[in-house]
Amino acid sequence: MLHLVALLSGALFGAGLLLSGMMNPDKVLGFLNVFGQWDPSLALVMGGALAVFAPGYWWWKKQGRTQCVLGEPLPKVPPARFDYKLVLGALLFGIGWGLAGICPGPAMGMLGSLQWQAGLFVAAMIAGFFLVGRLQRA
Repeated sequence: MLHLVALLSGALFGAGLLLSGMMNPDKVLGFLNVFGQWDPSLALVMGGALAVFAPGYWWWKKQGRTQCVLGEPLPKVPPARFDYKLVLGALLFGIGWGLAGICPGPAMGMLGSLQWQAGLFVAAMIAGFFLVGRLQRA
């Protein structure tokens, strides 16, 4: 059942990205172009998602819940660490997002449309995962 809910959640997320136009790199680059023809629609999509999520999350935490709806234990979130790995990762993510107009969620959805840009992005993302893994082990 947990896998089915995960699949349905991912499909709903992908449908939301598609309907909102966030799988279109030009739309995302328009949001990042704050000194030109700025497109605020990405901020509206993010704000809408937070408006839906935040009240439920607040209520769930207030109830002292330690399990998700399906009974699985909620993972313990470690305290945030602000270190060079976080800063470097954020910089690399932001630079990649700004250059390509694609981030991991939309890239996975774009794979279904067989766009070569999505394939290249996902291949580079996977290569980056392996590279970071090797660097962390070294």
